[in-house]
Amino acid sequence: MSSVPGSSDAMSIPEALRRAHAHWDAGQADQAELLCQRVLAAWPGHADALHLLGLMAHAYGNLDLAIAHLCQACLAPRAPAVYSSNLAEMYRQKGMLAEGEEAAQRAVAMDPSLVSGWNNLGILLQESGKLEQSLACLERVIALKPDWAEAHNNLGNTWRRLGRLDRAELHYGKALALNPSYAEAHSNVAFLLCSQGHHDRAAAQARLAIDLNPRLADAYLNLAEAQASRHRHDAALATLNALHAFAPQHPAGFVARAQTLRQLERNDEALECARQAVALAPRSAEAHNALGRALQSLGQQDEALSAFNTAARLPGIVAEEALAGCATLLMEAGRKEEAMAAFERMLEAFPGSVRALVSRADAKTFKADDPDIPAMEALLAEGERRPLSERIDTHFALGKAWLDAGDAPRAFHHLDAGNRQKRASIMYDADATAGWMKRIADAFTPELLRQLEGADAPSDLPVFVIGMPRSGTTLVEQIVSSHPQVTGAGELSALRLVIDDSGAFPASVNTLTREDAARLGHAYLARVSPLAQGRSRLVDKMPANFFYAGLIAAILPGARIIHCRRDPVDTCLSCYTKQFSGEQQFTYDQTELGAFYRSYEGLMAHWRQVLPAGRFIEVDYEAVVDDLEGEARRLVGFLGLPWNEACLNFHQNRRVVRTASVNQVRQPIYTTSKGRWQKYADHLGPLLTALGIEAP
Repeated sequence: MSSVPGSSDAMSIPEALRRAHAHWDAGQADQAELLCQRVLAAWPGHADALHLLGLMAHAYGNLDLAIAHLCQACLAPRAPAVYSSNLAEMYRQKGMLAEGEEAAQRAVAMDPSLVSGWNNLGILLQESGKLEQSLACLERVIALKPDWAEAHNNLGNTWRRLGRLDRAELHYGKALALNPSYAEAHSNVAFLLCSQGHHDRAAAQARLAIDLNPRLADAYLNLAEAQASRHRHDAALATLNALHAFAPQHPAGFVARAQTLRQLERNDEALECARQAVALAPRSAEAHNALGRALQSLGQQDEALSAFNTAARLPGIVAEEALAGCATLLMEAGRKEEAMAAFERMLEAFPGSVRALVSRADAKTFKADDPDIPAMEALLAEGERRPLSERIDTHFALGKAWLDAGDAPRAFHHLDAGNRQKRASIMYDADATAGWMKRIADAFTPELLRQLEGADAPSDLPVFVIGMPRSGTTLVEQIVSSHPQVTGAGELSALRLVIDDSGAFPASVNTLTREDAARLGHAYLARVSPLAQGRSRLVDKMPANFFYAGLIAAILPGARIIHCRRDPVDTCLSCYTKQFSGEQQFTYDQTELGAFYRSYEGLMAHWRQVLPAGRFIEVDYEAVVDDLEGEARRLVGFLGLPWNEACLNFHQNRRVVRTASVNQVRQPIYTTSKGRWQKYADHLGPLLTALGIEAP
């Protein structure tokens, strides 16, 4: 029997391997690795030594080295089937699903009784989107080993991806009944709870999973998702930092980080994270999809389309999301026919896709016999088998469909249900918001603004278009950004982020000096100037910047502010019929929506009194509808620019639009939205009461 060189007691290879395993089990990695290397020096290519080295490399997050060791171990003539099974799992974690499936199939062919092999094969099939095959595979695992908690957990994952959340919950429950300390099952319950809108309970389950297994990457990812769902993006980023600390090369960690950074509008950093994910896992559909979304956020349309198409072609479960990304990007770019064709391709690949049906609902005008309507109603009939987000999306899409078809009672049945479910899933304090707006008005006195005059950030570049959501802000931006000297940058969070960095607002303005104001102004300009593309004006169309109009005047004395107004009920109705992607948390209850509007009116009345007249104008949506050229000339003149006829053909502007009004601004001016609310007055009682308006 061969002995291991470099050892004082002429240790045999089996003994050396036994001791290596013992060292590894005791947490003594250096000693274990040394013994394995000595075995390989005596017997190059020894499968057992290579396998243990692979397990060690995997534990320390070096997937490439782990795969290399396992591949070599599996070449040995008598390598056990479990080595191929373990290699399959490592391929899976690397995003190499086809290679992983091949290794897992080899493992179960070598040993049809290898339960772990069937288990790994079931997971790979699941992540490749071969869900029915995965189901059969994992049910076979449970038949072989009915009391194995891991098998129930994995079967729950497949049911979840099949849209059967009830069956998923059942198997997660069985897994935890068999093993109450099973961290992976707690983590998956967290994912399930998050998908049902129970974000706080989801976060608690994820934290429990982390307590049970501090190195469980999925638990950190699920905790970050629960935090992000509550718009706690900084907390999500901190969670992902904790994951990065022990798994610095985890591709899914970079994917999640890219998503979180996009939410924080740190788009360049998001792109870098997405590129790192692709570099670490070049065959991962998730990584390429994240790259597409990051590129989309930066306006790099062609590159984003390429990334989405790559993601859609790769094996995995994100093909549907990637195809939706293609269609949405085309819609944002005004390429409607191509977008609708992309939605059709999506439905061919994924019949009954909720994402496809609801995404294209905004882009079409429904008639009562549209086949999408019964398709969406059938989805709702599945009840809690479907994730809460899908049910909410479908209610809003059906509300829009029935409004188009002229059936207001059916429309408001769905709109009320969608708004009610959405409101129950978010945290919003209407009284606190009203009090905050009053404190803003109280803080910005004429005396304060006089004290801050002369701050040295007088750039003429920024133009702020502010107002309530759905008040015509996108229309105004589209008109002025059609001018060749104007860039429309869309809804930027840059101002809010700069203000947040300076302390709690509005309390922070009590100690604001002219030097502080100048610093804030320069910080904002540093964020947005690269977006101007060399033009002399840049439009920041974040409606909620109306909160900060007084501060804008103080920190950016050269900025222009355009306040968009529209009939109060038309504005609020339009908000109520739309599910926003951002944080418009006041829009999902008619009474709260009306109360917010009244507070907004009060704050705007204050700004009207204290803002410099030469830098602040107001434009009424109805006036633009009635006299487009007159209002367009007024706007261009306010910007200090020469008139350009392109502003009258705003609907031909091919710039990217990423707001809820993306479809409307691709059309010429139309008058049907004026006074729209009156025919729906019977369904708007709480809103009218909150606004103090009598029904007609």
